[in-house]
Parts: sequence; structure tokens; C-alpha cells
Amino acid sequence: MAIRILYHDEHLAVAVKPAGVLSQPDRTGEDSMVTMLAAELKREVYPVHRLDRAVGGVMVLALTKQAAGKLSAMVGSDAFTKTYLAAAYGIPTPQSGNLQDYLIHDARRNMTRVGREGERDAKCASLSYEVLSHTDTASLVRVRLHTGRTHQIRVQFSSRGMPLLGDRKYGSDERCPIGLWSYHLAFLHPVSKKRMAFTAYPAWHEPWDRFPSIENESQKP
Repeated sequence: MAIRILYHDEHLAVAVKPAGVLSQPDRTGEDSMVTMLAAELKREVYPVHRLDRAVGGVMVLALTKQAAGKLSAMVGSDAFTKTYLAAAYGIPTPQSGNLQDYLIHDARRNMTRVGREGERDAKCASLSYEVLSHTDTASLVRVRLHTGRTHQIRVQFSSRGMPLLGDRKYGSDERCPIGLWSYHLAFLHPVSKKRMAFTAYPAWHEPWDRFPSIENESQKP
């Protein structure tokens, strides 16, 4: 499988992860973004952040240990911003705002649930969202993460009765690909300190084709 590379230099590479591909190697030895990009660039590649296997979109990977350390330190700060497109059941009310929960991840089951503040292993999860367009039954939502909890967007929307389309793990009964895509990534270059930003849109198929032009909607102010 060819990997679409948006940018690379001596320190990092920005590429589009296909849905269904692992972000980094696991015990199975299956191909991942790290191994495929290493083969493409013929050099060592280091993971910086992750996307769920089912989720595709823009990722940055480091090409040196030094860059990996600096980029990893930015994740979760204002210097590293991650923005997603989500296709969810229903129409959020209000149509823009913030969601905050305390999430608990069960690593054995690879499931996350909403807990209570102070509950054991509960971690604060925060995001902001804006509805870009909607049909009678579903919404196209732009989501900016402020924390990076496992399955965060999926769980925060599902817990409010708005599971993502195709997310059978968290309440969807549809068999389409999951309605979540990492479409915009911005960060400071670990060496030059220059602000860098990259955008990529999902292919025009289910569930994205239920909405007007995603690209046009996503660029609205």
C-alpha cells in the first residue's frame, strides 16, 4: 500500500494514514505507518502520536530521535493542534461548544467509558466542536481536541446519544467506515520552530458523501 506523503525533510515527515492501518507496530508484526513510511523513505521512523486503527488522516512522524522527543513534548499543548471531521448521528445542541468528561480506559477490552471526577483512573477529556452541515439524521462536525484520550471523540459523542456513523464499537448499527478523520494538523517544527500546518480530506464515499462538499464546508470561518 502506497503512503501519501504531504511533506518531509531531514527531521520529520507528514503523511496521510489510510483507515484500517496501524499507527505504529504491535506484536503481530503487521504493517503500520511507521514500517511503511520507513520502507518508503529508507530510513528510521519514530512515532509521535497515534490515530485509532479505524481512523485515517494526517499524521506527523519523526525521522530522528531528537525530533521525536521535541514533537512528543508538544502533543497536548497549544503548539500541537489536531482537528478532525466527524460524522455523527443527530444534531448537537448547541451547534458549537465544548465537551468535557472524565474518561476511563479499559486496556484489556480496549474500551473507554465516561466516569466521574475523582474515580480511579478517570482522566479529564476536553474538546470543542462546530456543526458544519447536517441532514435530518446526522451531522458533519469539526472537532478540535484539547486532550488526547483513547477513543475520546468517539466516546464523548456516543455518551450523548450521538455515536459516530459506522462506529459499531460505540453504538452505531451501520456497517459503513467510521465517520472520523484527522483532517488538519498544525505544530511547530522541532528545529526551525516555524509553524507548519497540513490538511487532507477523506475520500468521497460513505459516510462523508451524505453531506455537501466536505472541503468547502470545512473551510468556512
